[in-house]
Amino acid sequence: MTDILFERHGAAGVVTLNRPDALNAVTHDMVRALAEQLAAWASDPAVTRVVVAAAGKAFSAGGDLRALYELGRAGQFDAALQFWRDEYRLNAAIKRYRKPYVSLIDGVVMGGGVGIAIHGSHRVAGDRFGFAMPEVGIGFFPDIGATWFLPRLPGEAGTWCALTGERIEADATALGLATHRVPSARLPDLLDGLCSSVPVDALLAAFSEPTGSGPMQSHREAIDRLFHGDRVEDILSALDTAGAADGPNAAFARRTAATIRAKSPTSLKITLAQLRRGKNLDFEVCLRTEFRIVSRVVTGHDFYEGIRAVIVDKDHSPRWRPPTLDAVRDADVADYFASVDRELDLS
Repeated sequence: MTDILFERHGAAGVVTLNRPDALNAVTHDMVRALAEQLAAWASDPAVTRVVVAAAGKAFSAGGDLRALYELGRAGQFDAALQFWRDEYRLNAAIKRYRKPYVSLIDGVVMGGGVGIAIHGSHRVAGDRFGFAMPEVGIGFFPDIGATWFLPRLPGEAGTWCALTGERIEADATALGLATHRVPSARLPDLLDGLCSSVPVDALLAAFSEPTGSGPMQSHREAIDRLFHGDRVEDILSALDTAGAADGPNAAFARRTAATIRAKSPTSLKITLAQLRRGKNLDFEVCLRTEFRIVSRVVTGHDFYEGIRAVIVDKDHSPRWRPPTLDAVRDADVADYFASVDRELDLS
């Protein structure tokens, strides 16, 4: 079975992520194939828009972490880094794409799947939409351009998302993660319409419906107030103070603090640093920054320990190194952002 399908239907180039049994986890071959096909369609006047959909219940649960784990454990760091080079180049190509690029997201979308979906011009959330960037829970960091798009979510929503890994569902359009909301039952008809010559914006306006308020919206004020700090320790202190108070957000604050404390301390500090830097960087600089970080993470401990605990052994008991936030020095975090011998080339 082909892991990614490409078809011409009328005016549309249609992409289907086709690894439903693996929740459409993105492989290196899928990245390369999609980049090649997008380049071909970009110069094809018969294709006026690209539509990306997925088979099964998930849009994409992220990158193929087990494959990256096996490369790293075998010491094949260059091969692993080539995956990220190609993935980040694909993210940039999608961001630059001159034709409408419509992602139909009706299921979970995380990590590498977000990179395929979110950088396009139009992002349609179905009823089952579920966005998350859970990388700090596996000793990694939110990449695929998250350094750019997470700080640009309203308030501190991106910081909350990155440090907790929590899922966003009904709030997708309010936060700008999705541009439109269309009921799942209407997505097949929308796909048919997108294959016609009807302008994409007009079609999506006709299908789109108002969105309700999800659970995250009820805590927006608290999130903006508690997550504005520039140190993870300060954010946790603010959460602890709120959790000890007799207020409407006390239970939320306690639960959130406990969630953060279970993550990799190194990943938490890298992630907050990248988001604060990303506020003032352009998109391509953000991707180059992420490549610098991953060039160090791939030779470290926590990434492989996180994958071991969550995906390989599934004991969900990672042993982080260092094990505490106060053992992660600011100088060590800064080293992740330093230049590398072979920088990411996005030309």
